[in-house]
Amino acid sequence: MRQFKTESKKLLDLMINSIYTNKEIFLRELISNASDAVDKLNFKSLSDDSVKLDEGDLAIRVAFDRDARTITISDNGIGMTEEELERNLGTIAHSGSEEFKEANAQSQGDAVDIIGQFGVGFYSAFMVASRVRVVSRAYGEDTAHVWESDGLEGYTIEPGERATHGTDVILTVRENEPGHDGEEGENYDRYLTEWGLKDLIKRYSNYVRYPIQMMVTKSRQKPKPEDAGDDYKPEYEDYQELETINSMTPIWKKRSSDVSQDDYNEFYKSTFHDFENPARAISFHAEGALEYDALLFIPGRAPFDLYSKDYEKGLALYSSNVMIMEKCADLLPDYYNFVRGVVDSADVSLNISRETLQHDRQLRAIARRVEKKITSELEDMRDNDRETYEKFFENFGRGLKYGIYASYGAKASELADLLLLWSAKEQKMVTLAEYAKAMPEGQKAIYYAAGDDRERLAKMPVVTGVLARGYDVLLCTQDVDEFTFQSMREYVARDMPKVYEDDAAREAAEKAQADGAEPETEDRHLALKNVATGDLDLATEDEKKDAEEATKEHEGLFDAMKEALGDKVEKVAVSSRLVDAASAPACITTEGPLSLEMEKVLKKGPDGDMPGVPQAQRVLELNAKHPVFQKLAAAQEAGDTDKLKLYAGLLYDQALLVEGLLPEDPVAFAQNVCELM
Repeated sequence: MRQFKTESKKLLDLMINSIYTNKEIFLRELISNASDAVDKLNFKSLSDDSVKLDEGDLAIRVAFDRDARTITISDNGIGMTEEELERNLGTIAHSGSEEFKEANAQSQGDAVDIIGQFGVGFYSAFMVASRVRVVSRAYGEDTAHVWESDGLEGYTIEPGERATHGTDVILTVRENEPGHDGEEGENYDRYLTEWGLKDLIKRYSNYVRYPIQMMVTKSRQKPKPEDAGDDYKPEYEDYQELETINSMTPIWKKRSSDVSQDDYNEFYKSTFHDFENPARAISFHAEGALEYDALLFIPGRAPFDLYSKDYEKGLALYSSNVMIMEKCADLLPDYYNFVRGVVDSADVSLNISRETLQHDRQLRAIARRVEKKITSELEDMRDNDRETYEKFFENFGRGLKYGIYASYGAKASELADLLLLWSAKEQKMVTLAEYAKAMPEGQKAIYYAAGDDRERLAKMPVVTGVLARGYDVLLCTQDVDEFTFQSMREYVARDMPKVYEDDAAREAAEKAQADGAEPETEDRHLALKNVATGDLDLATEDEKKDAEEATKEHEGLFDAMKEALGDKVEKVAVSSRLVDAASAPACITTEGPLSLEMEKVLKKGPDGDMPGVPQAQRVLELNAKHPVFQKLAAAQEAGDTDKLKLYAGLLYDQALLVEGLLPEDPVAFAQNVCELM
């Protein structure tokens, strides 16, 4: 017995048990090696006139014998001599394919595409096989040789027989292993079935450029006997037929003009197990320092587990038509986790095995291009197919918002213009850019309200007050909305009409436009303001003056109400939002960065009932022009502290209900209402 070169036992054990984490990829590796052997012979026929070859005869065969527990992968490629068997299979991590590729780098062109250049793929066979036998006859040789090993100490090479050039790899499959200590055992029998092998071929090697053939069992109806009566029932028989399992030509390698939308739809539905057509298919080819093909799909609906912790993002990564990873997460940012598709590049660097990717600049470069392409397609859908885009955003908009929030606003420049929000004024979904374009002159902020119900938000006094001043309000009903806006802090509206500092500058610009000049534009930085927090600075000078006078005149009233409400509020003040008698008598706003809606979201979280959850700093704002305010002032002037305390509690609880919050003591609230009645 010959010994493996290098520290065989340790290295082989490392490769079998550590480099590969998924046993079923053994077939992918062996088929890729077979494809390499066929490629080498094909290349030799192109460069050597003495080699006569019919390319249509080149193929790879897979067979199994359940009783003998063997799987055989055969090719009619270039084969190996005794020396090549010794060098390629006796030296772990040596790659004949890599050596061949380097030697012919200048002359390969598109005629040959060596896959197996990584040196250890062959040894993945020992993950499922207790013994591996390789029978190979080199092209032009009369004698075959047999390499055999149990993958432990060493191997043997002896003369053998094979009718033609090529290689057979025969695996003796291990016996099933029972589970221990609650862990599942290993079922090796699944590799000894027609269905199991066909599934592995279609999943990992479906687009290998040569036919992968296999004898499959089919059923057919027997001919009806001539003497059969009227009650004859058809009989069926099984028969064997050689079938090509793989499709060979990947759809993403074809030009978009040669593929119909129906073809894309069928590929998407069959590959990604969806019953709906995709909203959009994106096919592109990149050339230059890095060459690759990509076929991406934006689904027509959200998968049921999209927002669960078990959902796995990622694109299928292929190298020269061989699947390397079913879901390469590094190719997609989290906010585009819904995108499905394929990236195929022969230039992706791999480390040791096809399963272990180097996280290098090549992969990052592909990911950046993929992200830009997705963004560009979504922008096109938004601008030219609004109905489809609104449906898309309904399904996946939460992820885009979360992308801004999770990046602390760093991704706002890429994602903000993809957001859609409900306009209370327009009564439809609008983008932030559309909101900005429709703003009246002088508006300096984008106003929004956050809650769980659009209809309730539209009726809130803090919203109707802003609408009454002629400004639109975006109604946000998803729990991530306000967190997203706070991460953004502002929105940069591009190409807005220029605002001039004085009349002279505006008149000069108008004169220039009259003479044929283009209207001047500017990028405007618009703050994002929740209508229920802080000072919106919307009051007129007269309203501000009235509020100041009411505050001074009724300072004792506000102090008394604050004392009655205690820690429930930070203060009681005159409202600049509620400015006429028709408005509500009071509303609750907040100071600081935390709004009531954000407080509600945090309380719904896993630690919501724990001490230390942040609380909003509540402010009870009173409408000084409402008749109720006069009742409050009268109670204060009369020194009726009990009535004032009752009114303060009622107004506070009423304002909470408007905000969609229950009073802290619903029973006391009901009793107070009854007392007034």
